[in-house]
Amino acid sequence: MSDRSSLSSPSPASLPLVGLFGFGAFGRLIATHLAAHSRIRVHDPVLQPGPVMPGVTATTLEDTAGCPIVILAVPVTRMQAVARSIAPHLPPHALVADVGSVKILPADILCRELPAHVRIIATHPLFGPQSARDGIAGHRIVLCPLRGTRPGPFAAFLRRTLGLEVIVTTPDAHDRDAAMAQGLTHLLAHILSEMGPMPERISTSSFALIRAAAAMVQNDAPEVSHAIAHLNPHARAVRRQFCAIAGRIAESDDAHGVSPFPDHAFG
Repeated sequence: MSDRSSLSSPSPASLPLVGLFGFGAFGRLIATHLAAHSRIRVHDPVLQPGPVMPGVTATTLEDTAGCPIVILAVPVTRMQAVARSIAPHLPPHALVADVGSVKILPADILCRELPAHVRIIATHPLFGPQSARDGIAGHRIVLCPLRGTRPGPFAAFLRRTLGLEVIVTTPDAHDRDAAMAQGLTHLLAHILSEMGPMPERISTSSFALIRAAAAMVQNDAPEVSHAIAHLNPHARAVRRQFCAIAGRIAESDDAHGVSPFPDHAFG
């Protein structure tokens, strides 16, 4: 199978087979947007064999892994177990992709656990079921080519057919940027949730944006939050830097601030 194999064949009879592992919130999002361009076999322990939605059929692990394109929509903590279970059933030249929120660890797992005859590309859709509830066109996706594949044909399908903006980079470069972009967003959301209800009636446009950003990630699956905070090797340093700077600024403000009110003004 060459890299020019496409998910966008115009003939229904020749729609390619895609194997999808995991049918949680993001697995369902993938199936929803790929069903018009492929025949999807999905495997998830919670599913009974048979039709799941138009164009999507739940089947066995072996049948799902036997597709020419295989997508792993499973938590990063389960990636190694899933990779090991599908490895014996992957056909020669199959293309395997993951959709994890971090990239260094999944890239290492897939390259180590999958047979040499398969091609591997790590991906990270920079959106989720909530941010993409009105569609995925215009959202961004990261591609990290790992083994035996060029990003061009895959990226072309994502751009032209799904309307996504494609970013090609390395797992390390991805995780360095994601440690701040994702890590700090989740950290702020956690802090704000601990502080209690946020004001809505008396607020500002800028705070409304902060509140909306926090709301987008507060309902993320625990596995996603765990991966972002603990499975990105660059995340801890970013958190420590952020907290150190925040503490220094707060101490400086406390030291230099002068209140115009006497200490007893508010009782």
